[in-house]
Amino acid sequence: MDIEEDIRSLQLDSAAEENNGMVNPEDAKQEEVDMVDKMAEDPKDEVHTVSEPVYAEPKVKDKEVSAAENVESVKEAEENVKRHLNVVFIGHVDAGKSTTGGQILFLSGQVDDRTIQKYEKEAKDKSRESWYMAYIMDTNEEERVKGKTVEVGRAHFETETTRFTILDAPGHKSYVPNMISGASQADIGVLVISARKGEFETGYERGGQTREHVLLAKTLGVSKLLLVVNKMDDPTVNWSKERYDEIESKMIPFLKASGYNVKKDVLFLPLSGLMGTNMKTRMDKNICPWWNGPCLFEALDAIEVPQRDPNGPFRMPLFDKFKDMGTVVMGKVESGSVREGDALLVMPNKAHVKVIAIYCDEDKVSRAGPGENLRIRLSGIEEEDILAGFVLSSVARPIFSVTEFIAQLQILELLDNAIFTAGYKAVLHIHSVVEECEIVELQQQIDPRTKKPMKKKVLFVKNGAVVLCRVQVNNLICIEKFSDFPQLGRFTLRTEGKTVAVGKVTGLPSLSGSA
Repeated sequence: MDIEEDIRSLQLDSAAEENNGMVNPEDAKQEEVDMVDKMAEDPKDEVHTVSEPVYAEPKVKDKEVSAAENVESVKEAEENVKRHLNVVFIGHVDAGKSTTGGQILFLSGQVDDRTIQKYEKEAKDKSRESWYMAYIMDTNEEERVKGKTVEVGRAHFETETTRFTILDAPGHKSYVPNMISGASQADIGVLVISARKGEFETGYERGGQTREHVLLAKTLGVSKLLLVVNKMDDPTVNWSKERYDEIESKMIPFLKASGYNVKKDVLFLPLSGLMGTNMKTRMDKNICPWWNGPCLFEALDAIEVPQRDPNGPFRMPLFDKFKDMGTVVMGKVESGSVREGDALLVMPNKAHVKVIAIYCDEDKVSRAGPGENLRIRLSGIEEEDILAGFVLSSVARPIFSVTEFIAQLQILELLDNAIFTAGYKAVLHIHSVVEECEIVELQQQIDPRTKKPMKKKVLFVKNGAVVLCRVQVNNLICIEKFSDFPQLGRFTLRTEGKTVAVGKVTGLPSLSGSA
């Protein structure tokens, strides 16, 4: 009966485990009888019955070990992810931004040949054969019929070291507000310039979008610029070094005036967006014997951008929201990190929310750091209670929500030489906020040479002036001082479709309650 006693003790052990230490004596007796009956029927089973419980414990341990390993591997995978950058394509209408963006996606394997053939046929049917690459980025019918980008197109591609999100901004002056929302999410800019005779000149002259886009990009925090001279394969250009040099020599003084350090922060390179020349691989010397520099993918990979603080207070300006098994918000993390289960605040309406799920590109992740474009599913708030321009922020250190602030403004170009004085009204664009504002008071004019305030009292200023002023808005907006969070403290003022001033937030009211 020794074997029976062994079996009984093993059965009791396993029953105790299953019942978290609580043993039901009747169950144990019943199991013992069953086991004895089975053994009487088939003595071979004796080995199996004894061996199974004996090995049960190590199996559980194995599972625990492998689960721990899995967690480790997930952690490692998350730590070893490629860096992520947002690239905005800017430039004058028809410079070839969408075509270049589409070609990048095709070359990096994001679009297959069949789709390209379909777009080629579609473009041919509209008698617009050279537009087929742009159709990858311009997805709605209005954009395809007009051949103009309206919305900011989004797409993703990867190189050896970096994951990129392409933001294809509209070039037409009617859609500059959309371009601003695209550029405010970007880390680096690709300024596309057409080398074709007449097209560069149109974009560069006063009123052309090349100039306005460069100014806006600098103001909106696009610190690095790749200046690609597109359409070099055009019959009027034919990879001419003279034409490339002419464009470079005209752009450099303007880039310097816009605040770019041309040696450090700007790189020029020639390419053909339609043909894909000098994009993924360096071009053949037969095509362009004088070019020894990198191709577009190499240049994008080599760009260094300043690191954001993953341990800072969480800040994510929201630019869109929708319903999908709850409330989902979209935005770019400007500071801090977020994890599933975090409790956060939606400012300025101070709604307490909980993070249910985080999606980066198309993948579900358990945590994400600064610089990532995320979709976050929240509980505790309805979709209709969120507006573009709201900010998801940490509970411990929420973002400031204010109706007025002090700013340093640089006046660029006022309409019809108007004067800039208290009472001036404009549209304020700051991160994803678009809000009407009024200049309540001009405090001091700043000498552009010495960067120090002038003594005399200022009543009005004209083009080119730098001034400290108090700005008021009708609704609460979420902003930070430029010195604390540059991306949440720089803005542009626009009137009647023109950018009239750029500025940075220098002071917030001391009582501005954020908590």
